[in-house]
Amino acid sequence: MEPVYSAVIGFARLVFAAEGLKFTITGTEHVPRTGGAVMVLNHTGYMDFTYAGFAAVPAHRLVRFMAKDSVFRHRVSGPLMRAMKHIPVDRSAGAASYQSAVEALRRGEIVGVFPEATISRSFELKEFKNGAARMAKEAGVPLLPTVIWGSQRVWTKDHPKRLGRTGTPISIDVGAPVPVGADEDPDAATARVREVMTRMLHAAQERYEPLTGAERVFLPARLGGDAPTPERAAELDEKERLHRAQR
Repeated sequence: MEPVYSAVIGFARLVFAAEGLKFTITGTEHVPRTGGAVMVLNHTGYMDFTYAGFAAVPAHRLVRFMAKDSVFRHRVSGPLMRAMKHIPVDRSAGAASYQSAVEALRRGEIVGVFPEATISRSFELKEFKNGAARMAKEAGVPLLPTVIWGSQRVWTKDHPKRLGRTGTPISIDVGAPVPVGADEDPDAATARVREVMTRMLHAAQERYEPLTGAERVFLPARLGGDAPTPERAAELDEKERLHRAQR
């Protein structure tokens, strides 16, 4: 383990324990002990990347997450993100971020990617961008499907953060690696891994504790919850995009 990354993991464990978060992690045997892989993750909350890295710890691996460059410019998080060798993503110059990720994969790193790009307000899987599959194909490494459930209850879009002691259960499930053929269309590989992750997410939702009362806002409409439908969530995303463009 690297000193800074190890220290951050240790500190995170203390913080999450103080918050009473209850982690259930399955499928850690699927995390490669050596060599590169693209960890493909769903995105339901702002804390997802801080939780997902725990799935690789039993394999004595570290995940280099691709994160928006503004996090790297912050006076506190910036030095830490760089020391942990995470990869900044400048959406106006994505080619450099992509190449940095491919080089990390070729060095044998595990790179964490959120192919939905932004948080899903419906808590269902949004459409995936094909960058993860393109990186995996170019570097000759597999995709590692990983789903998180419960993190939306801690801090997500359109809801106040709840970083106090909540006792919230959070599940992290890692699926078997999904190979990407040297001649495979990245869109086809993306569709395959999304299908796998859909099944994994539904299974995680089914075994999770019932969400009732005020907690129903964190449950997908498909399951009878009060979260926006995927169609309504897409409308809210577009409204947010236009607002940002105007600013």
